[in-house]
Amino acid sequence: MAWNEPGGNKQDPWGGGNRGGNQGPPDLDEALRKFQQKLSGIFGGKGGPSSGKRPSGGGGGGGLVVGAVVIAIVAYLFNAVYVVDEKERAVILRFGKYVETVDPGLHMYFPPFETKFQDVVTEYRSYPVSQEMLTEDENIVEVALSVQYNISNLKDYVLNVANPDKALKEATQSALRHVVGSSEMHSVLTEGREVLGDEVKERLQSYLNSYGTGLYISKVNVESAHPPKQVQAAFDDVIRAREDEERAKNEAEAYANQVVPEARGDAQRIIEEANGYREEVVSRADGEAERFTKLLAEYKKAPGVTRERLYLDTMQDVLGSTSKVLVDVKGGNNMMYLPLDKLMENQKKSSSSTGATGELTAQELDELTDRVTAELNRRASNARTGRSVR
Repeated sequence: MAWNEPGGNKQDPWGGGNRGGNQGPPDLDEALRKFQQKLSGIFGGKGGPSSGKRPSGGGGGGGLVVGAVVIAIVAYLFNAVYVVDEKERAVILRFGKYVETVDPGLHMYFPPFETKFQDVVTEYRSYPVSQEMLTEDENIVEVALSVQYNISNLKDYVLNVANPDKALKEATQSALRHVVGSSEMHSVLTEGREVLGDEVKERLQSYLNSYGTGLYISKVNVESAHPPKQVQAAFDDVIRAREDEERAKNEAEAYANQVVPEARGDAQRIIEEANGYREEVVSRADGEAERFTKLLAEYKKAPGVTRERLYLDTMQDVLGSTSKVLVDVKGGNNMMYLPLDKLMENQKKSSSSTGATGELTAQELDELTDRVTAELNRRASNARTGRSVR
């Protein structure tokens, strides 16, 4: 049954006994006095919880001092206990001397005898750098880059260098000026930018290792590299001219790659044709020589028959592929040859020049016959006159 319900005998849970009709909250001053009395009893002071008397003024002052001491101890312990996160590490110094590097977890140290330096070591940090400097060919360029780094050794970061971040920035400027100062401007502005970042990273890391800063450079990104704004237009023209030069070279190489194989193929074809012609001529010459040797043997056996046969074969070869007209003249003893084929060719040429079809009309044929007859009569008369003169 609750103490304030009927029949509960008015029992006060705060230890005040039966207070009759007073059902209000307990007195805070009285509760504080009881707490001080308990502390005084613990530390040997006068008056205990059973004395029932109000402590004097001197006793109350001693209790306040003890309370202050307890609060100070609690505050000291609260400050001495600390937590190291997974991405952090802590370095403990005792009287300024290195003691240990603390891993993640709950730990405690004892100030002012010990000093704690706690910082993030797994997270990468970045800062930008932008500088104007001279290149090897004495041109001014402006290079902007960003450096990504983290703390690899917290002990060195805390103890070796007074201001590691400032040392990092100054070392970056030094490494950048050294690399750019040993490179030409064209390389810095164009294809050498990636190489520039790698060289700056390597040189910067060597500087930081020699200083013992405990920093690790993960990446150096060259964000931009350009000449000063006052001469930017002129450098753009130079870059465009170089691009045009490269384009012309590529076109020339493409043309050469197309023409040279064709020329080599034509040259090889001509060589093969020449070799074939040589083989043909040599083989034909060998065959003619062999035929002449065999013909000589037959000629020695029957000279007259062979000579007659050679004459007939030759005339057949000569006259077999040409057009010819032979006219037997009465009263004569020989055949006359008229070049009618040549006359026909001349007639065809004249007809083609005038737009004719190339065929002889009846009138043209009669005229041609009359000319042939007149020529035959003239030759016959000349032949008779020549015989009478003799």
